Amino acid sequence: MRYYIVIPSHNEEAFIALTLQSLVEQTVLPSNIVVVNDNSTDNTAAIVLEFASKFPFITLVNKTSDAIHLPGSKVIQAFQAGFETLDENYDLIVKADADLIFPNNYFENIITHFQSDAKIGMAGGFAYIEKNGEFILENLTDKDHIRGAFKAYRKATFKQIGGLRPAMGWDTVDELLCKFYNWKVVTDITLKVKHLKPTGANYNKTARFKQGEAFYTLGYGFWITAIASAKLALMKKKPLLFLDYIQGFWMAKKNNKTMLVTTEQANFIRNYRLKKIKEKLF
Repeated sequence: MRYYIVIPSHNEEAFIALTLQSLVEQTVLPSNIVVVNDNSTDNTAAIVLEFASKFPFITLVNKTSDAIHLPGSKVIQAFQAGFETLDENYDLIVKADADLIFPNNYFENIITHFQSDAKIGMAGGFAYIEKNGEFILENLTDKDHIRGAFKAYRKATFKQIGGLRPAMGWDTVDELLCKFYNWKVVTDITLKVKHLKPTGANYNKTARFKQGEAFYTLGYGFWITAIASAKLALMKKKPLLFLDYIQGFWMAKKNNKTMLVTTEQANFIRNYRLKKIKEKLF
């Protein structure tokens, strides 16, 4: 299976070479890697161009956008700028971050998953962060969720869910829509990806309400938002984030924020989330 990778990047000179090196050492190489240099002020572009001179399947796209790093919108706008340069001759499309080290058999195994079942729409491994000299699981999500840092989609799935939405919650709505359209989401615990920069390290302070806004635009409703907010705040070991998330939800509701899903999809999502909550409780 042919796979294309798009890597949004902003001031990633410390990590991008490590990410690209891990990709050019894959046992099954990508057919295309597009790195989107989004308004970097460091040597990110020069490092990518050096790799591109050695590996013809790597290309650089330069993009100018606001320097403020808000979760969701900036990274997906950069992804889209790179995706639009690609042709249609792919089986899998991958969104990857620029601060990762993939094991060299990562995509060989991802392809094996997709080939094993035509109903698998998304697949991915797990993120590990360095702590006290060791890489440990970055435990911010459930084991059945693929981290936004590395998402692999079957072409038909990617098209049916309408691509990626440039908003906070893009890496949740994609999986929920997969389930809405009866695609399977597969995670592989044996695939350990080193995540070199903690999630959210560059987020502006104004981003603190965005998670609650995302819960609103996903159609969660208040009670599911409250449960999800409490869980996420505890997983991040910052209980007061719960209040920010709830405030973000009410702000979005008050401002009638545009939904990421249709009414039918929102009803499905609420029922699905309630089912998952009941399974965990009982």
